[in-house]
Amino acid sequence: MDAITAAVTLGRSGDTAAARDRLLELWRGIGVTGDPLHRCTLAHYLADLYDDPAQALAWDIRALDAADALTDERAQRHHASLEVAGFYPSLYLNLADNYRRLGSWEAAAQQLAAARERLDALSDDAYGALIRTALDEVADAVARRSTERRPSAPGPRS
Repeated sequence: MDAITAAVTLGRSGDTAAARDRLLELWRGIGVTGDPLHRCTLAHYLADLYDDPAQALAWDIRALDAADALTDERAQRHHASLEVAGFYPSLYLNLADNYRRLGSWEAAAQQLAAARERLDALSDDAYGALIRTALDEVADAVARRSTERRPSAPGPRS
């Protein structure tokens, strides 16, 4: 997790290419059957390092698949406050945003609905507000049939 966090920090500082390279190298070591917390975390953040929504979608699907294999017990070995249910609103939000950017309106709407069904897992804190606001932004963009990148979306700017 420390290596994943270091790579994410590198990406957030602006060096997305180096961050992608580091995360891809870590992915090769973890593999598709590796620790689900590591797979989920790495894939979730790696998706944000791609401006291309199709590439981001592939990693966001991997993150969701890993979350499905993750248990609260495993997540809490990393941090006692983690519950897997709290991962899902963000994971489905990311899928919705990618599908929207690809112009797949029905798929985007389905993922938005899945995210909204799981909002009760989020606290009424800054993170919960961030996810709720982003869901509203993506829903508005879907309604307008906009494929433009959201200004508040994480990741590189082309």
